[in-house]
Amino acid sequence: MSLKRIDLLICCGSGCISAGALKIKERFHAVLSEKGLTNEINIIETGCMGPCDYGPVMVIYPEGIFYKKVTPEDVDEIVAEHFVKGRPVQRLMLQDEDKTIAAHKEVPFYQKQVKVALANCGFIDPESLEEYIATGGYEALGTVLTQMTPQQAIDVVKESGLRGRGGAGFPTHMKWKMVHDRKEDQKYVICNGDEGDPGAFMDRSLLEGDPHRILEGMMLCAYSIGASQGFFYIRAEYPLAIKRIKQAIEQAREVGLMGKNIFGTDFCFEAEVRTGAGAFVCGEEMALIHSIEGERGNPTPKPPYPAVSGLWGKPTVVNNVETLANLPTIFVKGAKWFSTMGTETSKGTKVFALTGDIRNTGLVEVPMGTTLREMIFDVGGGMIGGNEFKAVQLGGPSGGCLTAEHLDVPVDYETLKARGAMMGSGGVIVMDDQKCMVNVAKFFMDFCVDESCGKCSPCRIGLKQMYNILDRITKGEGQEGDIEELQRLGETVAKISLCGLGQTAPNPVLSTIRYFRNEYEAHIKDKACHTKVCRDLFHFKIDKSRCIGCSLCSRKCPANCISGSREDKYTIGQVDCVKCGNCQDVCPVKAIDRIPGIHSDVTAHKEALLKRKARED
Repeated sequence: MSLKRIDLLICCGSGCISAGALKIKERFHAVLSEKGLTNEINIIETGCMGPCDYGPVMVIYPEGIFYKKVTPEDVDEIVAEHFVKGRPVQRLMLQDEDKTIAAHKEVPFYQKQVKVALANCGFIDPESLEEYIATGGYEALGTVLTQMTPQQAIDVVKESGLRGRGGAGFPTHMKWKMVHDRKEDQKYVICNGDEGDPGAFMDRSLLEGDPHRILEGMMLCAYSIGASQGFFYIRAEYPLAIKRIKQAIEQAREVGLMGKNIFGTDFCFEAEVRTGAGAFVCGEEMALIHSIEGERGNPTPKPPYPAVSGLWGKPTVVNNVETLANLPTIFVKGAKWFSTMGTETSKGTKVFALTGDIRNTGLVEVPMGTTLREMIFDVGGGMIGGNEFKAVQLGGPSGGCLTAEHLDVPVDYETLKARGAMMGSGGVIVMDDQKCMVNVAKFFMDFCVDESCGKCSPCRIGLKQMYNILDRITKGEGQEGDIEELQRLGETVAKISLCGLGQTAPNPVLSTIRYFRNEYEAHIKDKACHTKVCRDLFHFKIDKSRCIGCSLCSRKCPANCISGSREDKYTIGQVDCVKCGNCQDVCPVKAIDRIPGIHSDVTAHKEALLKRKARED
């Protein structure tokens, strides 16, 4: 890349691409060519910059101007005003409390973040080996290969306090040490990129935005344990991540950073990519290993652990994408530098996918020990729509829900676990007070039932039974004792399931019962969903004092269950109502309300049907 007057960085992570970033890039190329400015401006396609809610986003240097929600129609104005006249386009800048924020580094979303794993994401061209090297890339590998023994490298990781970022938080150096001490002639290292949690995109963004960093981290691990072969296991739904990792491997091979005698040493290493077929359970290390071997991705009992008998029966280290991404910086800046961040037992930073009912969704990296309040309200910008915070789901579908009383809880492995949640791989779903927690638990249980491999009966049968109970509760068919049965089943499944999926899948149910038991009781005893989410536990009612008799609700009703006249006003026939909400949406005077509870007409109708069925039987 030649030096030019202006560097235009366009976020081309998957989120911004889906919002039209590539069309914006194409438009810039066309306009700059028309204006004869091609030789003055570098257009750089970067990985994810983080603030997905603002996308498509871009940053223009040397000023570092941050533009949000850019469209192809804005390109001509940016070129004419910013590039030609030197006047940034204020309407595309972030507005925060009547203040225009121009500089990228001043955006509130970034203020409490510390970028380690994400240091290059959104800053360099992920398809350029030269740009990665210019930021210090492969310096760590060169230093370790030429100046350290494998044991010394493991000692550095131990001193840093790095723990696995895939969920369990197992100390990284212990995995490495176990494989290092094995005497087999063949060992393997695997990068687990099979990210399947709903709402999670941390690993995808790292693989897309800084592939050489992950590759370098893999080679640092391989040298430390004595491995000569590595595998990237990436879910097939991540085509851009797969493309860029494959490209990084080829680029490294072309310049001698991959293959034989790397950096003139005896270290030889090759890596390749294997794609997953979308099975969530393949995020579990033994299921993942079997998938690479060409077998069905089922977990197997431990021991033996992969460190003893992993891929093709050989000692294997399986590390998460983010774990590997931390390694180059740890070896360059030092273990002590890394360990100064975080808490006593959870060192460094953690990458999170922050999603849900908040203003600033996106990819964030904060020091371990950052509180939920800081993450949700300072980084995330607080709740949208004027609603109140209600809960946050941490750790994906196997995580737990925490409440407002936990907002000042520091985010680290032990603290979250003690409160019924978990770090997981880093998914954070924020929910406002319009969410039904019974329905939330049902959603995650449905996911886990669908993704269970079915090998062990506690997970296969127990989770399905828990889902059935939740389904009954949300349909107004809950019974006394259902809550206790859910707790009993959940605790049993967690104790005796074969792998981490079954062992943690009950968490959403158990945590919502723990903190939102009143909602379960309302569903069961009162047959009412007070958030008016569970469609069988609320009904629509027309307030005749507000109804103007326009008949619009009746004309838009697909069930033809609304009748009346301009004089008598309109009424909803509850038995035939399908709860579509069309009537409420089209009413010009907002005369239609959602009322918690089952309408008496529907109750009477159900009772009549049950009596008829009993007579027939």
